[in-house]
Amino acid sequence: MRTLFWRNLFWRSLVIIFLILAFVGVLLPGLPTTVFLILAAWAASKGWPALDHWLTNHPKYGHLIREWRAHKTIPRKAKVIATLMMLASGSLMWFTNAPFWVKIFTDGIMLLVAVWMWTRPEPKYELMVLAPAKTNPDTPTKLKP
Repeated sequence: MRTLFWRNLFWRSLVIIFLILAFVGVLLPGLPTTVFLILAAWAASKGWPALDHWLTNHPKYGHLIREWRAHKTIPRKAKVIATLMMLASGSLMWFTNAPFWVKIFTDGIMLLVAVWMWTRPEPKYELMVLAPAKTNPDTPTKLKP
């Protein structure tokens, strides 16, 4: 019983940390939101089932979490936005007083994350929308008056 308490406390603490970071990501450009929501849902699935259910059924972000869990996909729009935010953050970093090694390290990490992210597949529904519909030239089409 005592082990279950500490286990749930650990996972719930992670959920709260990830949700706070996701909320900050909504307000701060350069900090991702969806990634932290996916991490929060992952941690919630380990020790906070009610919150996991709420996150996976969220009207705005729930589909991203479900797609990630089912197929490990990231929508192209999310990839583009994340890449632009990382590029903006990395560029702004060079105008700060941060040490040179910090600038190199953070830009290198963001580059690795961007490469990893762009190697993830995109959802099939998104690919269907982007791909032109195939038509059969032998099938007669009915014109409406």
